[in-house]
Formats: sequence, structure tokens, C-alpha cells
Amino acid sequence: MNKLAQAGEGRWHLPQHAHIIVYEAEKGDELLTIYDCGAAQKPPSAQVIGNLVRVRAEHELDRTVTGYIVKMRERSVLVEQDADHFVITPV
Repeated sequence: MNKLAQAGEGRWHLPQHAHIIVYEAEKGDELLTIYDCGAAQKPPSAQVIGNLVRVRAEHELDRTVTGYIVKMRERSVLVEQDADHFVITPV
């Protein structure tokens, strides 16, 4: 399930107010669930299994019991570094 607009090979646009919910598993895997906006009441735009290595774009970070939430504050791009590692960079 990936409804994000592609920004090139292994790159996807994230909306300015996207929320990325990161669930951490015991084995070190992560499930990234991406919503267009935290206030919008609609299904996620994408789910990705992998590790969010770094967030270089402006954001807020909230820790939860099961992982953390990245609240984006500027338009950005989700970039696949390799098969299971991702970085978020500003546009």
C-alpha cells in the first residue's frame, strides 16, 4: 500500500504536515505508517517495513510506548537508502 507521489527512483514526496508513526519491533525492524496529516481522519497513505535512519527536514518527535511519531513541519522526501533503510530530507 503506497499512495505517495513518487519523486524519482526510491523517493516519495511527503506532505508538509505528514505524520510518520514508527513502530519498533524487538528484532530491530520498524513499521513506518505514513499519514498525510495528523488531523485528517483518513487511512494512511503508505506503510513501509524498514528503519527510519535519519530525519533531516524540520520536524517534531514524540516518543510513545511502541516507538515514536515524527510530525513533519516542512515539505520533504522519503528516500530509500537501501532495501530497508530510509531517510527523510527537505525538498
